[in-house]
Amino acid sequence: MPHSEPDHPLTKRQKTNAIVKAEPSSKKRGSSIFAPFRTIGLVSPTAVPFASIPLGKTTFQITTSVGRALQTYDLKRGLNLVFVTRPQTPADITATSAWKEKVFAAWGNPSNGESQGLWAFARGKKAGELQLPIDLDQPIKQILIFGSWIIACAVTRIEVFKTTTLEHYTTIFTSSTKKGDNEITGGVCNMPTFLNKIFVGRKDGWVEIWNVSTGKLIYTILPPTPNCGAVTCLEPTPALSLLAIAYSEGPLVIQNVLTDKSVVRLNAGTEDAPVTCISFRSDGQGAGQDGRKDGVMATATGLSGDVTFWDLNKGGRIMGVLRSAHNPPSKNKAVRGGISKVEFLPGQPVIMTSGLDNSLKSWIFDETPFSPVPRILHQRSGHAAPISCLQFLPPDFDGADAGNKWLLSGGNDRSLWGWSLRRDGQSTELSQGAIRKKARKAGLLAGGSLLQGQTPTLDDLKAPEITCIASSLNRDGGMGAMPGKQLIWDKGNDKTKLSSAELSGNTGWESVVTAHKDDPYARTWFWGRKKAGRWAFKTGDGGNVSTVAISSCGSFALVGSETGSIDTYNLQSGRHRQRFPSRLTPAQLRQLKMQQLKALDTVNELQLRSKKTFAPGSGKHTAAVTGIVVDSLNRTITSCSLDGKIKFWDFVTGNLIDEIDWAPMTKIVACRYHAGSDLIAFACDDHSIRVVDIETKQTIREFWGCRGDITDFCFSNDGRWIVAASKDCVVRVWDLPTSHLIDAFRLETPCTALAFSGTGECLAGAMEGSLGVQLWTNRSLFRHVPTRQISEAEIGEAAAGPTVSGEGGQGLIDAAFEEDQEGENDGVTAPVVDQLSKDMMTLSLVPKSRWQTLLHIDLIKQRNKPKEAPKAPEKAPFFLPSVGNAGGVLPPIGEEKKDEEGNVVSSANTRITQLDATRQEQAFTSKLLECGEKGD
Repeated sequence: MPHSEPDHPLTKRQKTNAIVKAEPSSKKRGSSIFAPFRTIGLVSPTAVPFASIPLGKTTFQITTSVGRALQTYDLKRGLNLVFVTRPQTPADITATSAWKEKVFAAWGNPSNGESQGLWAFARGKKAGELQLPIDLDQPIKQILIFGSWIIACAVTRIEVFKTTTLEHYTTIFTSSTKKGDNEITGGVCNMPTFLNKIFVGRKDGWVEIWNVSTGKLIYTILPPTPNCGAVTCLEPTPALSLLAIAYSEGPLVIQNVLTDKSVVRLNAGTEDAPVTCISFRSDGQGAGQDGRKDGVMATATGLSGDVTFWDLNKGGRIMGVLRSAHNPPSKNKAVRGGISKVEFLPGQPVIMTSGLDNSLKSWIFDETPFSPVPRILHQRSGHAAPISCLQFLPPDFDGADAGNKWLLSGGNDRSLWGWSLRRDGQSTELSQGAIRKKARKAGLLAGGSLLQGQTPTLDDLKAPEITCIASSLNRDGGMGAMPGKQLIWDKGNDKTKLSSAELSGNTGWESVVTAHKDDPYARTWFWGRKKAGRWAFKTGDGGNVSTVAISSCGSFALVGSETGSIDTYNLQSGRHRQRFPSRLTPAQLRQLKMQQLKALDTVNELQLRSKKTFAPGSGKHTAAVTGIVVDSLNRTITSCSLDGKIKFWDFVTGNLIDEIDWAPMTKIVACRYHAGSDLIAFACDDHSIRVVDIETKQTIREFWGCRGDITDFCFSNDGRWIVAASKDCVVRVWDLPTSHLIDAFRLETPCTALAFSGTGECLAGAMEGSLGVQLWTNRSLFRHVPTRQISEAEIGEAAAGPTVSGEGGQGLIDAAFEEDQEGENDGVTAPVVDQLSKDMMTLSLVPKSRWQTLLHIDLIKQRNKPKEAPKAPEKAPFFLPSVGNAGGVLPPIGEEKKDEEGNVVSSANTRITQLDATRQEQAFTSKLLECGEKGD
């Protein structure tokens, strides 16, 4: 804003018609409004196994990989997040290992053209770096640390480092007569009492024993049969000199490495699902009929979500199977599943599991009564598939400070999550009932059911993928809503609905409604109890649900279908209340037919169009409904559709009030509503966004510039901006008052969902193919944001988005103390305008109430106009003495007094001060006269 003199008001910017030219810059600009903050929702999304280490004698720390950073959880604190490593690695992490107070991470894949390295972290900070050989062109798949050695296992070679100096010691190359047989498929391990020895599992089924100190091959353990396949896993047992070896064809052998003889041989896997991870219980219990014997082994595979427990006494037998410990792989490749690692904690009846479904879980074995299968102890998880929609949960009442805390997200994994932006441990998935119990009864968790192509699967018991979310907390009862056992997603039975409605009248009812892919039912959810609701609302015409909405009062849910129908349901009772257009009685239907026959006449048709009246029961959308909006007073419903029409309905009667027809010019794919300004923004298939005023039914703004389909868009919390994401990987921000594109930034992948917090503090986005939610902070809360028009040429290259660790991000406190960049301006001329006259307000900064009266000056003059002409004051009676001047009359109030020189006298210019002065002068003069007469 331009400066002016201190004693004068600030000058207001003048709008010019000249094209604003941006100042040339040496580099492409980033976002001037949003700063990357952090990414939430990632726990264990990769296939990299977790690393565990005891912390003293009281707890364990578990470290997982989330791409380019490591997250460390504390078991004693309920798997609460304690550390996130910084800085993040230049490429994805490929292997991890924990040793003492450090965590080692290998990153990069040279075969993909990436750089690679091996870093050491301590308490979340980088503590060292190991120099890899220059000729290493293979990714590191495993890290093993024992004694004074650090072993980095690649595809066909092994790098050896010293733990004391972190210097490279030697390289071990595996060799074979056939090409590819020397590939290390089973990893490496070491065994107690075997000094400087490592065991290497190969693709040809051999297990080699190497001395890392001398770099020599000592011995090779051959497979028991030629058709065992490649080694998939190696794990030493608690008993000395015994090594468990798993093969790709299914067998698992426990080998005595001193005698080179098999002790136990089990068919633990299959050719389609070989064992990929093994762990042994080391607390001396768990086996036998009463669980008081030693010898428990756990096995798992990446192609299943089950964990199998074995009793190795008397030849080995299956004790039990932990069914669906993690989600199994789905038919939909976008939904991840399978187990990446299982591990018994040393000396504890606790087993840790991590899966590709983005989850980390701890399980505990009960001793009394004894159970061979553990129960869940702690878990941390997130979406197992990319996110499809986002919405910030509104506050439960106006002025609440919780409008920026909770974020709802629906994913392709058929789950609904509530994310806490203040504490990760509070984030939770909304329950859909006892899914695993139902699957167990139906036999869906039986081993090999997925591999045999059995249908249905575990996913079929969940609700379909969520495509739209609507919420309102005005009637939410919190944790105490609807106590006791309730039906989940009831689709009928009016008697049950009546009794349930009476109970919910005292406690509150559902506050979230979701639409689902290829499903005719919209489903309700209790936010307070974090569980599925009672009702499943069916569309009126039987078509699949396309969109949903909730009234601001929280009592009504609206459901739109892909075939054009709109229905209203009561959330308390679950009953149908209205249809848009409303259902006609037989008499109304006959009347409508008569009107249609009359409308065939050209004259009548023109008259109807000019009056713009709509008959009851008419006006249904002819294509899929893409958006529904209810105003704040529950008077008008606005709907849009792929037929290119915007319709306004009466909430009570269900009749069509008005419509806007944009067909065949464009189709409307989505809409967003801002209640404070009463504006609706519509995204169209011509890559434009049009803003309509509900009161006037007029289009007030059109925004163009997206180079691809608009994936999602939203209003800012104050309704001043529109933020839109499109297929061209660019997020754009338009300013409604100026119609300018004021900000744009490019991402590495397209953004599929956007949400703006109710307090305006942050913007949330979901990226294509990502399981996490990225957050950006809003700089405009603490600094001036230019509103000049920017061009497409100013949009920079793809920049790194928010990271899990928050590295390079900016919080609200940092943004408050950030200094504005020099030379940053709006690019709009702001000339100083001279005042036209001292009696006129020229661009003044006076209060709004003062200058707003100028708009109604004629009405004010007419109101203040006197009813009668002014009359002269009556003369005083003759018996009253005259006061004041010599003439006996006071000067008029508006008349100015002047001295002998003609200057205006400013003192005593009011009636009261004049009267007071005359009284004092009269008393003093009378005393002087009396004294003069007496001669005093």
